[in-house]
Amino acid sequence: MATVTLHGDAIQTSGELPKVGTKAPDFTLTAVDLSSKSLSDFSGSKVVLNIFPSIDTGTCAQSVRTFNKEASGLNNTKVLCISHDLPFAQARFCGAEGLENVINLSDYKNGKFGKDYGLNFVNGPLETLHSRCVIVIDEKGIISHTEQVSEIVDEPNYKAALEAL
Repeated sequence: MATVTLHGDAIQTSGELPKVGTKAPDFTLTAVDLSSKSLSDFSGSKVVLNIFPSIDTGTCAQSVRTFNKEASGLNNTKVLCISHDLPFAQARFCGAEGLENVINLSDYKNGKFGKDYGLNFVNGPLETLHSRCVIVIDEKGIISHTEQVSEIVDEPNYKAALEAL
């Protein structure tokens, strides 16, 4: 169990992020077209998991915008933006913003991704949502970088994630 804060108040997560150097656990999430996508669908590519509570908050939205901008210049890299938001909300946001370089995936059906990755909040006002995390996975499926943002309203360290690629 990890502890992060929301405006300084402690909130616990369901576990710890997978360790750097280990194989990333596979998952199945829902894409904006309601199809199922799994990590194995991106095999052979570098993958950035941009994980956050809700696309309808300022910091979460900014992380999607920032990774969309950065992803446009990355070779063999997919940026997956993952939250509990419904696929319709994810599609609406990216459509309105003109964001085409990220892939939105939803954990709304059963929350298994958040549980398997140890990043769901287990208490506080955001209980059951995902904590803000970035996980970088190499072409072989090995985790090369993780960050669980300690204060949920803060943005992740984009530079560290991009350097891990």
